[in-house]
Amino acid sequence: MKRGRKPLRSKIIPLIIEALENTEVPLNINSIKSYVNSKIGRNLSWNTVMKYVQELIELGKIEAIALPHSKDPKKFGLTLYRLKRK
Repeated sequence: MKRGRKPLRSKIIPLIIEALENTEVPLNINSIKSYVNSKIGRNLSWNTVMKYVQELIELGKIEAIALPHSKDPKKFGLTLYRLKRK
């Protein structure tokens, strides 16, 4: 019998997917973080949420949309995330 807490991954990844399913517009990391924090009842860091979002991108479940920078056309601005379309 395994002891100890369940990994945080098993709670956070389904909530990230749920957050993206419940909206029609792409979300940024702070929006996803706010949704997950409200559901889990815990204050996760931005880096933790970003780590799991990157993991979902590598698995091919979500996609990143890099918006152009508002002032410098050579740079990228905000990055938004949405579920990958089938």
